[in-house]
Amino acid sequence: MTHDAETGEIGRQPRRGRSGVRTLLSYIGIGLAIASVIQELRKSPSRRTWHGTLFGRIPYDWRPPTPSRVANAFWEPADAHLFRPTAFGVGWSVNLAAVLKR
Repeated sequence: MTHDAETGEIGRQPRRGRSGVRTLLSYIGIGLAIASVIQELRKSPSRRTWHGTLFGRIPYDWRPPTPSRVANAFWEPADAHLFRPTAFGVGWSVNLAAVLKR
């Protein structure tokens, strides 16, 4: 809480801005999302799948998520990897089954 000596008002402290790292990561995420959409739009309409990888590494999937894809993104006991491609968007999801095994 803060106190304004001139007006006598008590108020909240001003919100601090996002940290520089957080802002940078947000911009990178937005950039990757835009890049994935551009990558799909550059394909002919018959070849657009709306899922794939950016730079051969970063997975993306813009198809409407299904319950089975969401479940497989977060729970795949047969896969020992901690991170699996996300069910919707750009990046990875945490494989909770692999976390529990460790």
